[in-house]
Amino acid sequence: METFWQILSTILVLVGFAGTFLPMLPGLPLVYGGFLLWGIAGHWQDYSLSTALVLGVVTVVVTMLDYWAGVVGAKKYGASAAGIWGAIIGGIFGMIFFSVVGLIAGPLVGAVAGELISGKSQRHAWRAGWGTFVGFLAGSFIRIVTGIIMTGLFFYYLIF
Repeated sequence: METFWQILSTILVLVGFAGTFLPMLPGLPLVYGGFLLWGIAGHWQDYSLSTALVLGVVTVVVTMLDYWAGVVGAKKYGASAAGIWGAIIGGIFGMIFFSVVGLIAGPLVGAVAGELISGKSQRHAWRAGWGTFVGFLAGSFIRIVTGIIMTGLFFYYLIF
């Protein structure tokens, strides 16, 4: 039975790892789910419950940071509330209708559109859009690095 739980938790971690690169999957929560499943199934022999709790906090914080990074980037580059709402709506619309490309381009286009609709200059609108894109890249970078570390840690605990 132990082999079954190892395989299932490893699949969860690997799918989660893929999800750190593919925005359609909840990457870090799946990696953490694999950690949690293996910890519970293995009666916390390979790592402690406190390790799982710390990784849970890291998962929540990085996931929230990833979602808010675009908004923070937009604000840093001078976006108004209209630009931020445009970025949020653009991201949702882009993801639904244009998949990964829409998820990346949607917030940028939405922020620019929101700023232009609110009467800002083109220069200001594009600056806000750029800030949204920079924030998206920063959030993605943090998510990917965290996913690599958590996946590596899982296999370290599993093997050693």
